[in-house]
Amino acid sequence: MSKTEIGMRNVVERPSTALLVAAFAAVYVVWGSTYLAIKFAIETLPPFLMAGARFLIAGFILYVWARARGAERPSWLHWRTSLIVGALLLLIGNGGVVTAEHYIASGLAALLVATEPLWVVLLNWARPGGARPTGKVMLGLLTGFAGVWLLVGGTGMLNTDQGYATLFGAVLVIVAALSWAGGSLYSLHAPVPRSPLLASGMQMLAGGALLLVAGTVTNEWTRFDLSDATPRSILAFLYLVVFGSIVGFTAYSWLLRVTTPARASTYAYVNPVVAVLLGWWLANEPLQARTLLAAAVIVFSVALITSHGKQKEAGADEKDERLAQNLC
Repeated sequence: MSKTEIGMRNVVERPSTALLVAAFAAVYVVWGSTYLAIKFAIETLPPFLMAGARFLIAGFILYVWARARGAERPSWLHWRTSLIVGALLLLIGNGGVVTAEHYIASGLAALLVATEPLWVVLLNWARPGGARPTGKVMLGLLTGFAGVWLLVGGTGMLNTDQGYATLFGAVLVIVAALSWAGGSLYSLHAPVPRSPLLASGMQMLAGGALLLVAGTVTNEWTRFDLSDATPRSILAFLYLVVFGSIVGFTAYSWLLRVTTPARASTYAYVNPVVAVLLGWWLANEPLQARTLLAAAVIVFSVALITSHGKQKEAGADEKDERLAQNLC
């Protein structure tokens, strides 16, 4: 591509301020609100069936949209990757979070999910030929795990009446974040379609199907009666499908094309804060000084790690685009 063509492309794709604000609002507020929406949805909807239906519907829409826009026909290798990534990111990852929110506050879940970059660094270090963390990243790791300790250790969590159940929910989210990290690293080197929309749609289809299988194995169908679902749960489910999975991801994909990956990925710092505040405001979740301190520590650690990663990784934009939809 010549310099003239690049210049013309930049002129054509230069976004308006209003569009940029709207897109950032989508990834900041919408993705931050999905944790509370999950909390409302599973009040009267079975967790695995709810999550499975959410991703099947959203995945189908993204798949059809991508193919209609000229995306390539996926190969068997692409579907195999989608099945593995869908299992790690959606079945274990999102399924763990959805189940955990029966036991813990939505804001706490969001803060624990924010530790996913820590696990990415550790897994990348542990693999054969992996990169040893730099001093800055190591500081981010230590700071991040200190924030997790503030949330689940010491005298905070286990002093409640349902302390062990709360601890169980927290462990579920940590396992989910670890699974997300493993699936994220795997997806970077596995064969995927060139179209991010198509790849995400396929992963949602595969993960959604696996979540429905999990709901069947755990007998959720026998306990599910749509007439028992409240309007709040149904509206929360629709919100997750339309805004959480489709609007949020397409806004983020667009931001990656018109701004820098480092700016687009600032959602990782903002989402936990939005989730904590919304849970306190709309669901009466406790907002303690310990939680606020832990939030600040974890967000700071994520900023340390991801800001370093954006400077070091030439393929950061591709990485972020593949992983974005998995965090909510």
